[in-house]
Amino acid sequence: MHFYLKHKNTGGQLWLALFVLLLSACHGKQEQAPEEEATVATITPVSVDSIQCGPIADYLELNATSSFLKKNSVKSPASGYIQQVEVSLGEPVTRNKQLFLIQTKEAAALENNPMPKDSAFYFSGRIPVRSFQDGIISVLSRHAGDFVQEGDELCTISDKSSFVFLLEVPFELRRFIHEGAACDIILPDKQSLPGTITSRLPSMDAASQTESFLIKTASGIALPENLIARIRIVRDKKDKATTLPKAAILSNEVQTEFWIMKLLNDSVAIKVPVKKGIETSERTEILSPSLQATDRILISGNYGLADTAKIVINHQE
Repeated sequence: MHFYLKHKNTGGQLWLALFVLLLSACHGKQEQAPEEEATVATITPVSVDSIQCGPIADYLELNATSSFLKKNSVKSPASGYIQQVEVSLGEPVTRNKQLFLIQTKEAAALENNPMPKDSAFYFSGRIPVRSFQDGIISVLSRHAGDFVQEGDELCTISDKSSFVFLLEVPFELRRFIHEGAACDIILPDKQSLPGTITSRLPSMDAASQTESFLIKTASGIALPENLIARIRIVRDKKDKATTLPKAAILSNEVQTEFWIMKLLNDSVAIKVPVKKGIETSERTEILSPSLQATDRILISGNYGLADTAKIVINHQE
């Protein structure tokens, strides 16, 4: 009986020792976990680029509509019938080209008279109507067989030399438009033509409050009237500027502060406040601070990084 009690106490001590051992092991794991987490740092993969020094320009783009400033009406010199129409709509014509042949109503009456014709009173009464300038037939009002009164409009000739683009400029942007300045005319098919701002019209559109400028192009390409094109005008430019890709520039929510992330070494990036200059669709001028050609600037993975952030450079690009 005594031996049985001793054996029972020994088993209880054994279970107690195992419980204490397991409890101490759990406490050891809990104490080690924060230390392991503290040693893990967030490392962001990034790609980098360097500065470029060269010309940069900022452009202003506005719509313009093609138009012929000079349009001359060809009118009938007498009342009668149109016997021939020798031009078609859109056809280019030269000076002295015959456009119409008109027979006066008196001649037509004599011709249709069934009585024998007296040679003393016979006349054809056919009057040719000719072009008095080079141009394009933009309106064809009459056709063969039509009866016209003296002074009726037969057609309209648009003077090719008066072809211009009418640029509509909001009043607040007029300071960027200068007479005699060069510009680029971008057509809807992406073709670019050189143009020159020749003059300013003395009135404004009352509804849109825009001012009209005339732009001429020396291109020999025949363009239609009422074609809408984009006019690109230099607003600001520099021949030598320090620029970075736009992706390198970061800002606050209201865009009052700007900065870049520059590599301090191969594993740490620091925050550098900057002042911007001219901006294009791809690059931004950096006015300050002065950057060196050897500086490496983050262009991806930079969003949301804090100062002295841990990074790793992505060498696949």
